[in-house]
Amino acid sequence: MTSFIPPSVVFIAGAFLLPFFKGKLQKFLIVLLPVLAFISMHLLPTGNSGLVEFLEYILVFNRVDRLSLVFGNVFIIMAFAGAIYSLHEKDISQIIAAFIYVGSALGAVFAGDYITLYIFWEAMAFSSVYLIAIRKTDKARGASFRYILVHLFGGMLLLAGIVIHIASTGSSEFDFIGLNGLASYLILIGFAINAAIPPLSAWLSDAYPEATVIGTVFLSAFTTKTAVYTLARAFPGTDILIWAGIIMALYGIVFAILENDMRRILSYSIINQVGFMVVGIGIGTPMALNGAVSHAFAHILYKGLLMMSAGAVLYTTGRSKCTELGGLYKSMPITLGLCLIGAASISAFPLTSGFVTKSMIADAAAHEGLITIWMLLTMASAGVFLHAGIKFPYFVFFAKDSGLRPKEPPLNMLIGMGVPAFLCIFIGIFPQSVYQILPFAVDYVPYTSYHVITQLQLLMFSGLAFFVLLKYLQRTDTITLDTDWFYRRGGQIVVNMVGTPLVHLSNSLSKTCFETIPGFLIRFGENPTAAIKIGVDTMAVWADKKMGKTPPLKKLVREKKIYPRSQIKPLSIGAGVAFILFFFIMMFLIILNII
Repeated sequence: MTSFIPPSVVFIAGAFLLPFFKGKLQKFLIVLLPVLAFISMHLLPTGNSGLVEFLEYILVFNRVDRLSLVFGNVFIIMAFAGAIYSLHEKDISQIIAAFIYVGSALGAVFAGDYITLYIFWEAMAFSSVYLIAIRKTDKARGASFRYILVHLFGGMLLLAGIVIHIASTGSSEFDFIGLNGLASYLILIGFAINAAIPPLSAWLSDAYPEATVIGTVFLSAFTTKTAVYTLARAFPGTDILIWAGIIMALYGIVFAILENDMRRILSYSIINQVGFMVVGIGIGTPMALNGAVSHAFAHILYKGLLMMSAGAVLYTTGRSKCTELGGLYKSMPITLGLCLIGAASISAFPLTSGFVTKSMIADAAAHEGLITIWMLLTMASAGVFLHAGIKFPYFVFFAKDSGLRPKEPPLNMLIGMGVPAFLCIFIGIFPQSVYQILPFAVDYVPYTSYHVITQLQLLMFSGLAFFVLLKYLQRTDTITLDTDWFYRRGGQIVVNMVGTPLVHLSNSLSKTCFETIPGFLIRFGENPTAAIKIGVDTMAVWADKKMGKTPPLKKLVREKKIYPRSQIKPLSIGAGVAFILFFFIMMFLIILNII
């Protein structure tokens, strides 16, 4: 039985069990669940298992191969680090949502059919939005609303593509599809939204910085990388992805350099780094795909580490803007040291994980004769060092002293940061630890004199450029406009054009149904003759207003004031009831004749 339990079930079921435990036992379970999921994953047999018949289709919950195992391994490792990092959090609902989110991502990775993939795909969206909204600020609520709308839109496109694909092929198997018709384009766009490919990327930099400290750590690891997995599975060698990835890599750099908020800097950096992976998938050769997959593995670790360090600063200072920070190296040296490991790794310093993975993508481009792509990737690599390797740690921990002297974050947060920090160095020194689990056999040596020297030259040039241009890169409290401006403004216009009339209509219907009609019926039951007269006079006043005439309001007000003690001869209650019954009987007969 154990061999057929998906790791996704371990996380999701475990998440629902967490509230039933308290204190140290609950914390133990939080750390234990990733370990159990890791064991469960490695007990799964290679191939398809966990088959469930649904209508005319077979749902495959466990499709185990080298590609899914790479993402499964790193997802669980990051969940383990995130679990330790979150042990101080008293709000257990955040950890529950995070574990459901992780379980959904694992479910998508091991899904062998499109139906199962879609179920977990949507579960990711709904579980992750809680990590944003639970912060309970106005910005967080707005960001969470926009986040779920974007992902629901992407989910609808994906569902439409899946339905068309299944209808045309008769198969729900999730495997290579390529661009060969409407279904494939819809599926690609659905994946592209989660991958944050511009101009469908603004949701990421809008939502991630507004999430909770724990939420941002988990969010940075799973949604975009699940999308990378699906693209690598369904669209390897798709040329359009090469240029989409290049745009991502350059786009992320520009916006990250302009940003002031440290978590927004790192959010744009996610777009930049995923761009390298998308380029590798677009090239589609074994070396390029190995590079994309291995870089996703490394990226989850070092970006998680950087988000953890930013979260530690936010947790201890309550501030996230670079203009409000600086000089923190004096009181947070351990956090700084761990942050610098992540910064070195994302910048692809030798002896770090980023060096042994990113270079594989660039070399794959060169081997295929894509010199322009190689040059643009090299330029993007230099830009990464500018914003994530230097700007983020420099302005947060050094630069102008803010006067803040926070203590180091809780020990569990430091240990949680230590897990990916250790792996960033370990993978950099022993690249075979990752190379041996990649989808294809690896014939690549990262540590050649050419690779090391050229990369160090590139980094030194970028570092020199940063300090030469430092006066132009000084912190400013600005707001960067992104493509979300269009649907923010567009959404407001739609609300004004459609929502306002609907609100008026709703108010009118509400007043009519819950005030006017009940009031008339009450009056009618007490004094039918007076009620009818007041009703007729009310309609006359309304008609006079619409025609621009001055209505005789005083008469109507006087009638309502003296009612029901009007001099108008009242009918008996019995007569009123009889009149109402007669009315409804006549209406019923009329309806029957019409039918």
